[in-house]
Amino acid sequence: MLHYAVVFFIIALIAAFFGFGGIAVGAAGIAKVLFVVFLIGAVVSFLMSMGRRV
Repeated sequence: MLHYAVVFFIIALIAAFFGFGGIAVGAAGIAKVLFVVFLIGAVVSFLMSMGRRV
């Protein structure tokens, strides 16, 4: 999930560099959503592993 977020971020940077504002905004939005989903999954995974150890 984090890999895809980084890929979309790089696409957004390249699109912004070449002046494609709409594509850059869309790719950045997708990257933000994927990063938040990754963070939520990482926190849930961490909490579940802590619950198993106790």
